[in-house]
Amino acid sequence: MFSRHPLNPLITPAQVQPSRPGYEVIGTFNPGAILHRGETLLLVRVAERPTERDPAWVFCPYLNEDGELSLFRVRRNDPDFDCTDARFVKHLLSGAVHLTSISHLRRARSNDGVHFTVDSHAWLQAANVYEAFGVEDARITALEDSYFINYTAVSSQGIATGLAQTADFEHLERLGIIFPPSNRDVAIFPRKINGLYTCYHRPMPGEFGKFSIWAATSPDLIRWGDHRLVLEGNASGWDSGRVGGGAPPIWTEHGWLSIYHAADRQHRYCLGAFLASHADPAHVIARTGEPIFIPEAAYETGGFFPNVVFTCGLTLSDGMIRLYYGASDDSIALAEAPVASVLSLLTGA
Repeated sequence: MFSRHPLNPLITPAQVQPSRPGYEVIGTFNPGAILHRGETLLLVRVAERPTERDPAWVFCPYLNEDGELSLFRVRRNDPDFDCTDARFVKHLLSGAVHLTSISHLRRARSNDGVHFTVDSHAWLQAANVYEAFGVEDARITALEDSYFINYTAVSSQGIATGLAQTADFEHLERLGIIFPPSNRDVAIFPRKINGLYTCYHRPMPGEFGKFSIWAATSPDLIRWGDHRLVLEGNASGWDSGRVGGGAPPIWTEHGWLSIYHAADRQHRYCLGAFLASHADPAHVIARTGEPIFIPEAAYETGGFFPNVVFTCGLTLSDGMIRLYYGASDDSIALAEAPVASVLSLLTGA
């Protein structure tokens, strides 16, 4: 279905310089994507960590109350903490989690959609208490002569969703938190439906419920309501762990096409597709029973967090989907497919 680009991966940590002294880039992944003024523009999630690393300690960067970057330190053999996952440390009694890296969004641009120039500085970075552990996983939606960027805001308060607006990707306005913890994977539709803005989002339940895709509507992109369940995973198989939104949906003559991610119970992430009604995006017309894209290449099955393909952005031109995706929480790669081929799986046409 999707053909990997022969130059993959397109952007790796080695190609991106740190945003500050004393830090190293360990991940460039999960970009939002848009066509803007004749270029392909990505907002890349760049994960950084301190370079001075005593192996007896785990260092967790965060933004303190004074707006400065600080380090939370834990002895690796501290019996009160679980340090077995390279991504975070967890306090066993309270359940409090600290990330071992901090992410920001970095702008990357390309004339051909393959060879990218990455800025040397952050485009959007942690700036308040709700983003103290970083900002992650941008999705870009073009709406009404502007661009709206929703992103994951991470802090000790939980995982929330923030929103920003730009007309030119030079000047930026923050619009605040639009979904409180715990919620992520927001994908805003590129046009109003029945006079309202629409998005997919993914609540993260506690003791009850599943990690499923929901829909919501809004009069102003800030206040969201009319929440309805859209898509659940299955009891077993490739989507038994969780499902979540991917890139913003694509309008087609058959309905709204979404490429979404799903994980099994072993945390292997694949991509699937579903088609929803034009008039009611909470109504799913069809979905793929099997994944349309799975981790197979070495840069997808190895890396920082292996066996992951994860998309936040794609572009569509001349009937061809260009899917920009994160590979193993490490690098950015590209896969391409005709939109008609994806639709044929859902419509039988």
